[in-house]
Amino acid sequence: MSSVSRRGASSPRELARIGDRLSFVYLERCTVHRDSNAITAEDADGVTHIPSATIGTLLLGPGTRITHQAMAVLGDSGAGVAWVGEHGVRYYAGGRALTRSSGLVEAQATAWANRRTRLEVARAMYRLRFPDEDPVGRTRQELLSMEGRRLKDCYRRESARTGVTWRRREYHRDDFSAADAPNQGVTAAAQCMYGIAHAVVVALGCSPGLGFVHSGHERSFVLDVADFYKTDVAIPAAFDAAAEGEEDVAARTRRLLRDRINETGLLDRCVRDIKNLLGYDGTRDTGDTPQDRVTLQSDGDLHVESGRNHSDEIIW
Repeated sequence: MSSVSRRGASSPRELARIGDRLSFVYLERCTVHRDSNAITAEDADGVTHIPSATIGTLLLGPGTRITHQAMAVLGDSGAGVAWVGEHGVRYYAGGRALTRSSGLVEAQATAWANRRTRLEVARAMYRLRFPDEDPVGRTRQELLSMEGRRLKDCYRRESARTGVTWRRREYHRDDFSAADAPNQGVTAAAQCMYGIAHAVVVALGCSPGLGFVHSGHERSFVLDVADFYKTDVAIPAAFDAAAEGEEDVAARTRRLLRDRINETGLLDRCVRDIKNLLGYDGTRDTGDTPQDRVTLQSDGDLHVESGRNHSDEIIW
């Protein structure tokens, strides 16, 4: 009988590199099952086979059902799985990370647990937003004020560029349609960016809750990351959608945002930014090793081999 904790027979060497995979596959209103090392998507039009090792993340939209065997082969292939809203707009839940290493989440936790390094990462995050200004020495309150001014300037700039009237930011939690067209677009864009950032964060194995600017929420780090791209990707797409008319602004925003994400390589940029912010060089990754790397921690930050007894000789 095999161990319940044992991973599948596939090793990282046998799997497609993450960079060579499809970034994501979105499915809805179908049943997902397994056929050998592929997953199958069955709906009223028939059955589609998808090799599991070619998928970066599988997005399961409304009306999908997935079997235990399908999840098993996806796990063996190192594919991420996320349960999302219609057209992938909202992120509801996620499966395992794409990485087999804990290196990145350990780097995140180490930086987060120390007040000094937490502030250093927060300043580095603001440096991404303000490349022409040096946030070193600024207090958190000063950084928050800078961010507020940045958003106001962005709204005014996009209003002038598109000719869309902008009054102020409004968000009605219980009534999306109560806001005007540009506000609906901004809200839809923000929701998309949160879903994208969440997918990247969990795919890398990071903790969504350990934020450096945001705090106290299960997705604090997700909110941190999504804010990097608010003024150059999300808000411009929202105003462009609003400029085309007041009807169906949210759907147009999502389509424009999808195209811009693909055109700008935003997912790759997001991965690079997270690794750089956390000072992670990838030395703990296992992409070229034949099996998972599991060690035991000893004194002086020394990692020793697992799966063996390290006790001294016992004299009875």
